[in-house]
Amino acid sequence: MYKSENQNMKAPAKVSSISALHQFLGLGKPSHPLISVFNFDDVKLEPETILSAVTTDFYVVALKKDCAGGKCRYGQQYYDFDNGIMYFIAPHQVMQFEDVLLNGVKGFVLVIHPDFLQGFPLAKQIKDYGYFSYATNEALHLSEKEEKSIMDIIENVSGEINTNIDAFTQDLLVSNIDLLLKYCDRFYNRQFLTRKKINTDLLTKLEGLLDAYFKEDDLIERGIPTVQFIASALNLSPNYLSDMLRVQTGQTTQQHIQHRVIEKAKELLSTTKLSVSEIAYQLGFEHPQSFHRLFKSRASVSPLEFRASFN
Repeated sequence: MYKSENQNMKAPAKVSSISALHQFLGLGKPSHPLISVFNFDDVKLEPETILSAVTTDFYVVALKKDCAGGKCRYGQQYYDFDNGIMYFIAPHQVMQFEDVLLNGVKGFVLVIHPDFLQGFPLAKQIKDYGYFSYATNEALHLSEKEEKSIMDIIENVSGEINTNIDAFTQDLLVSNIDLLLKYCDRFYNRQFLTRKKINTDLLTKLEGLLDAYFKEDDLIERGIPTVQFIASALNLSPNYLSDMLRVQTGQTTQQHIQHRVIEKAKELLSTTKLSVSEIAYQLGFEHPQSFHRLFKSRASVSPLEFRASFN
């Protein structure tokens, strides 16, 4: 059983190696020092074991079922650990546990040290998967068919780790991990699409937030809204918000913001006699050249050409 105790007062326990993780969880020595798969059934922790927070030097991909409850905090938000199926943890992220019972939990844990991926394109690509950095309560919920797809890959990974390591082992393991993450990305996109009401509400809130922001007259002081500002106002992580918007609208948060900037610029260009530089400053740009480049890239004409079209 994990219990949180004075979480804010204790530094997170650091697990630097997969061997150390195995030792702590009562597992046997890992077959490979940089990658491991184990089942929750295999974990042997004493009932009095208390862990308030932990951070690791490796990636964690886990699928769990039949959890008795409890909460898990990842970053600044609570993860729906009690209801979720799959969750993803990046290296050096802090996980905090509250009353999480592991007795009876089913599923697997895959841990991958970044060094294992060095020399492969996945070493860079893995950082682009937003689900590793979501600071929100969004675990991945799988259908029965999706779960089988995941488990088939994990069985391949586990079998490869536990056979005699040879010249093909790392290539095959990385290929399977790459396939696993691509499937998870697909399933996350499906999850975004099926959560229509929640996502529609988020879009409505986003539009309202941008409406209010650009109606204010203090853009000179406040500057253009950042993705971080918008995401924080919506209580979401920047990556999660952009991924959701990309699936729903085909545009990222940054592109939504830029669209509003251009709309406001068009309004000022067509209804005022302010110079292009004055408009740029009024919209919060430090350099008029930056405004000019953005406007032309989004509107396909320069600010002066757009203004001339009204004369």
